[in-house]
Amino acid sequence: MNLADVTGWMLARIEHDGCLYQDDVVDFLVKSKTEQFLRENADGNQVLNADVLTAFRKRTDTTVVWVKPDRYWRFRVTEDEPGREARG
Repeated sequence: MNLADVTGWMLARIEHDGCLYQDDVVDFLVKSKTEQFLRENADGNQVLNADVLTAFRKRTDTTVVWVKPDRYWRFRVTEDEPGREARG
């Protein structure tokens, strides 16, 4: 699995479910034995590495937003403010 496969899977999950939690991507990558796309954060948790986040942002920059408090992505709606982060 390469970076394009990972970001394609992520986008497909958002299209299917309406949103995608970061933990679900981590679980998918661990189960797929593609942990090279993960890193450990300061709290000791597995999170997506910068390459995945950058590639996903390039692929979905104008269509998807990140809901930081709940750690998930969803499609942008008219009410969203400019930028990548959304309130919910």
